Amino acid sequence: MRLLPLPGVFRPPSDARMLADYVARERLAVDARVLDICTGSGFLAIAAALAGAGEVAAVDISRRAVVAVQLNAAVNGVKVQALRGDLFSPVAGRRFDLILSNPPYLPGDVSELPRRGLPRAWEGGRTGREFIERIAAHAAEHLSERGQLLLVYSTVCGEAKTLELLRAGGLIPSVVLRRRGSLGPRLAARADWLRAEGLLLDGDEEEILIVRAERARVSAPAREAVASSVD
Repeated sequence: MRLLPLPGVFRPPSDARMLADYVARERLAVDARVLDICTGSGFLAIAAALAGAGEVAAVDISRRAVVAVQLNAAVNGVKVQALRGDLFSPVAGRRFDLILSNPPYLPGDVSELPRRGLPRAWEGGRTGREFIERIAAHAAEHLSERGQLLLVYSTVCGEAKTLELLRAGGLIPSVVLRRRGSLGPRLAARADWLRAEGLLLDGDEEEILIVRAERARVSAPAREAVASSVD
């Protein structure tokens, strides 16, 4: 894949490439509808299109990111619908077979999220879960009957808590891939704070996780019970 180095647009980090490799191995259905949330350069959206998805939409709050998606999709000869907006707002009422996201998830000693500039691509608030919480709360509304969410994040923002948030959002999550290693430059720069907060693994390391989550399905007896209570 070829990506144009556009000013002000965050280039895909290694965790996004990890997720793209996973998607490529999944072999998407030719008619799969895919949504990439917090798309940045459009890397994951383009990867899905190259993997054979029938329809791909990519969303980002940054105007420059939307332009980057359009240009990078054209360079790679694929069609991606680039939409500007806050997470799911531009795709209200739409459902997808696969939702991908490499959201900003770096925790830090901050009082509020940045409103402009490159830091928007990685700052996830004090817990690192500002965006993850919102994705977990609304993803099920945008998944088809057999649809899945693939989310990549780090243990520095809480593995167990993120799985709990996904379950609370009506999803059944499972960790499908792990990669342990040393901290990247941005996390390393705040290692003292992360250590003090108890967010690092032994040896000042982290694990990058890919979580697959599908919609929780209501069993037939449960549906009948609900119907009876309504009657």
